[in-house]
Parts: sequence; structure tokens; C-alpha cells
Amino acid sequence: MPRTHLAARIESGFDRAVAHQLRGRGWTVRIEPYAGYGGTGWVRILARTLLAAPHVRDEDLPGAGGSAQAGSRSATALRGWRSFATAQVSGAELEVQVGDRTHRVVTDRGGYVDTILESDLAPGWHDVRLTTTDGATATAPVHVIGPDVRLGIVSDIDDTVMVTRLPRPFVAAWNVFMRHENAREAVPGMARLYAELRAGDREVPVVYLSTGAWNAAPTLARFLRRHRYPAGPLLLTDWGPTNSGWFRSGPAHKVAQLRRLFAELPDVQWVLVGDDGQRDPQIYAGAAQHFPARVRAILIRQLTFGEHVLAHGVPVPTTDQVRAEQDAARRPDGIPVIQGEDGKALLQGVRERGVDLS
Repeated sequence: MPRTHLAARIESGFDRAVAHQLRGRGWTVRIEPYAGYGGTGWVRILARTLLAAPHVRDEDLPGAGGSAQAGSRSATALRGWRSFATAQVSGAELEVQVGDRTHRVVTDRGGYVDTILESDLAPGWHDVRLTTTDGATATAPVHVIGPDVRLGIVSDIDDTVMVTRLPRPFVAAWNVFMRHENAREAVPGMARLYAELRAGDREVPVVYLSTGAWNAAPTLARFLRRHRYPAGPLLLTDWGPTNSGWFRSGPAHKVAQLRRLFAELPDVQWVLVGDDGQRDPQIYAGAAQHFPARVRAILIRQLTFGEHVLAHGVPVPTTDQVRAEQDAARRPDGIPVIQGEDGKALLQGVRERGVDLS
């Protein structure tokens, strides 16, 4: 068994020491639930256990689903800072009630639960109950995707559905601390694009796949609700050290999660939606090359001149972008790649290309 990387061992030791001190000061275990998904006979449960100060209310925790319009701007900002008055709890035992089945799971060294559990839930949205041995409880929504579903959407977030206009290194801090939803702007036409892709009586699941940190999950979820984007699980990442290195790879996270979705839901074809400010074109083109039967179409939002300057510091395509365009040119025949400056342009491209959305 390979030895855990030094960075991970240092982080784990520090976290244990901090948790010991905070418990002695009366901090208690809370559960931060995330939306999950599943299929016939199984569900993927996502959550995190944290230590929270006694003065922090459940609705102030990072995972609390408070109203997007509740409170003043200053009060919301205060809750943003309070949400960081937490510490992860590794090795916590949780009881997970999935329908009539009860499971027991243990959080990893980052305090996360990311596990597949047996389920007898019918297709649709359900609530799953999580309980710690200390008595903390939380409810996580889970979307069970039916066996007859054939089309789904995978969407990036930053600069795809939400305008950031920030250099990439600052996006994470913006998502975490600027918690007032009025401070964020939706990309024009994207919510309507998703509504059109999901039009009709059929079920079309949506998964939001981003390199953003889990700390930003509640803020992003409220933004999506406020701007009428369809509900769906967020697949984010932990920016801390891994078992094999100091930092996690954002592109590797996206590639791994796409491959996992393809394997878990083999009957679903996906419309992959992203932007050209990162590596989405390259990642999605690679997915189409290796799994052509799993990709229905690729939609890429083109950043403006100013957005490219802020994202990369240069107004011209980077080496990665050039390589991505070259990869896209070698994509398998029959998989349309549509580019546009906003949702309206992308929707027009979908219609003009006659993309099959059945």
C-alpha cells in the first residue's frame, strides 16, 4: 500500500490537534449535506462533518439552505465569515437513512462522505436523513435517475452560468465570501438554454461540475436557485493536499467525474456545457473522443475580450486553448460542437445544427 504524501500527513495531524482544542471549548459536530444522485438500486451520498462554534446556528452553516433574499447585505456578509468558523471532523460515524434502508458510513480525513449505498428509491427527488453518533442530523436531497432517462446535462459554473470577471486565482475567494446573491450576475440566456434542453415531459437530469471548492457549495446553490437554473447536484473538489501530492488538479477532477458519470449511468447521453476560459474545450473533446456514445453535444460559451484578459492576463488564446481547439478539430464525427457568447447564441446554434434532444 503506497505511503500517504507528507502534505496529507501534515494536514491530518494539524486537523486532529485543532479538533481536540475546539471540542474542549464546546464546539459540536454538525453535518453539511450536499445534493446527491443515483440510479436503479443505488445512490451517491455527499456530505461533510464539521465542528461549529456554539454561537453558530444551523442556518448559518456553509451547507444551510437559507433563503436567497433573507437578511441585509451586512448580515449576509457576516454569515459568510461565520460559515468559516468550522473545522472538519475525520473518522466520524454517520447513520444514513435511505428509504427503508439504514447504512453506516465513516467520513474520510477531510470530513467528507462520498459513497455509493444500496437503495430502493423510485426515480425522482428524495430526502436522505443523516445522523451522527453525537445526535447531529441533516437532510440531503438525492436525485434518482430513472432507467428510461436518455439525456442529461453536465454544466460548468464559473463563466459558464455565472459571470465572474475576475482573475482565476480570485474566483474561489469571491464565491466563498461574497455570499449576497445580488453581487453575482448570471450569464444571459443560460437558464433559458437549459430550460429548452429539458423541455417536454421527459426527465433531463443536470449535474454541475466545477473545479471550485466545496466551501462555496451553499453560495453556488443559492445562486442557481435565484437565477432559475434547474436543480442538480454539485460536484466540486477539496483544494487541500491529496494522498499523492500538495495540490489537487482541477482538470483531473473534471475528467474523473465525467468518466464516473459515464460508467454509473451508461444509458444516458450528456450535453457538456462549459466555457473557453479554462480547459473545458479540451476536457470535453477528450471525453467525446474516448466515449463518443456518451456525449450528445458540446456547448462552449465564448468569453469576451475583457473576460479573457481577466482570466488569463492576455487577450489571445493560451497554449492550452490552442491545443484544445486542435483536439476539438479531431473530435469524433457526429458530435456537434457549438460555440456562442451567451445562452441565446448557444440555443440558436443548437437549433441551427438540429441537435437531437430526444
